[in-house]
Amino acid sequence: MRWRGRRGSSNIEDRRGMGAGGAGGVGIVGMLAILAVGYFFGIDISPVVQGLDQGRPQENRAITREEQEWGEFVSVTLADTEEVWGQVLPQQAGIDYAEPRLVLFSGVVRSACGGASSAMGPFYCPNDQRVYLDTDFFDMMASRMGAGGDFAYAYVIAHEVGHHVQNLTGVLGETQRLRSQLSERQANQISVLTELQADCYAGIWARQAQQRFGTLEAGDLEEAMSAAEAVGDDVIQSNAGRTPVPDSFTHGSAAQRQEWLMRGFNSGDMAQCDTFSAAGN
Repeated sequence: MRWRGRRGSSNIEDRRGMGAGGAGGVGIVGMLAILAVGYFFGIDISPVVQGLDQGRPQENRAITREEQEWGEFVSVTLADTEEVWGQVLPQQAGIDYAEPRLVLFSGVVRSACGGASSAMGPFYCPNDQRVYLDTDFFDMMASRMGAGGDFAYAYVIAHEVGHHVQNLTGVLGETQRLRSQLSERQANQISVLTELQADCYAGIWARQAQQRFGTLEAGDLEEAMSAAEAVGDDVIQSNAGRTPVPDSFTHGSAAQRQEWLMRGFNSGDMAQCDTFSAAGN
């Protein structure tokens, strides 16, 4: 992925190294309770990281050189999403794009949706219109999930920004309302459709990034496809030693996530990302 030397976003809040006191830690029980309420539509990788100590207190510390580089990468990727959606959303949906902020944190964080641990993976909070990201997730993608590479990591950011787009269009609020009124199985289905649409929007970003900035290098799209596979519910459940149970899926199978990512990439059209209508056909 070609990203060096390009503009970074000013919408970055760096809370890394602040320690647990500044972040506002939460235990695993509280974290899962927050998810159950439907605040977060991030990538739930908790089955993958079972047994790891995600909630221990942290001391204030200096940012490492590696973390600085991650911050630069995230900033450029976020800036690319700003340029893409700043034009695509008004053109295709007639809605002005309000840029989200992205919070970099380490271990635990507090948002307007409550506290969360990095075991949840990246997430978007509609209450404060912020994306939250612990870049250690990228290392985990490479080492534990077999889905490394710059463009794979950019796909994760673009997916969370896709939730922000859903928030601006009103889809996210409507799906949260519906989920609170449905059975667990039906609520899970709504969650899957929400996540797949965000994947489709990530595909639109990838197409536009290539056209506008020449972002893609050989193998980049394959990296994103590998990442979409790695965060499929069936793959996550299988890797955790469980038999995949489709009714329990909240993000979609690996095949579904890859399909909708490519649908967005191939079409570049938000109208082609209507997972809800497609599910009714």
